[in-house]
Amino acid sequence: MSPSPPRTPRSAPPLTPAEVEAVARAAHAGQTDKAGRPYAEHLEAVAAGVRRRGGDDEQIMAAWLHDAVEDDAVSERWLNEAALSRRTKDIVLALTRRPGEAPEAYAERILSTPGAALVKEADLAHNADPARLAVLDGPTRTRLTEKYTRMRALLGLVEPGTRPGAERSRGPLR
Repeated sequence: MSPSPPRTPRSAPPLTPAEVEAVARAAHAGQTDKAGRPYAEHLEAVAAGVRRRGGDDEQIMAAWLHDAVEDDAVSERWLNEAALSRRTKDIVLALTRRPGEAPEAYAERILSTPGAALVKEADLAHNADPARLAVLDGPTRTRLTEKYTRMRALLGLVEPGTRPGAERSRGPLR
């Protein structure tokens, strides 16, 4: 169930990164990842990965919320009404997979949304962490490894932590 959006007038100051973290933790409370770990651990790791990669506060807030709409933890309406920057909202929406969406279309939307690729890079890095994958059964581990490798290729990422190659000429992931 989606949390209620913060009840603030349109002219209210934007939510702070700490407030967004609290909203994300509450929205995903009780949710676990494929390994049975609290989902908030993934969100925290992605936000930290964005920070390490030089991301700004808008990207860090998007990292906390990157799966919220897709997982129905918050509604798209909540996101649109929340006291967040348009850029943060755009990044979250770019990272929200649509049902039946082709990976190529998903990757193109990420690459065409300023700031989204850096957040997705941090998300993929955590999702593909060998320590996280090691606790999964063999077929699931293989399927996810292939999925993450394909998405990295579609985004122009060759190895964890690399930036798109010159052949994509999209500029840095920021």
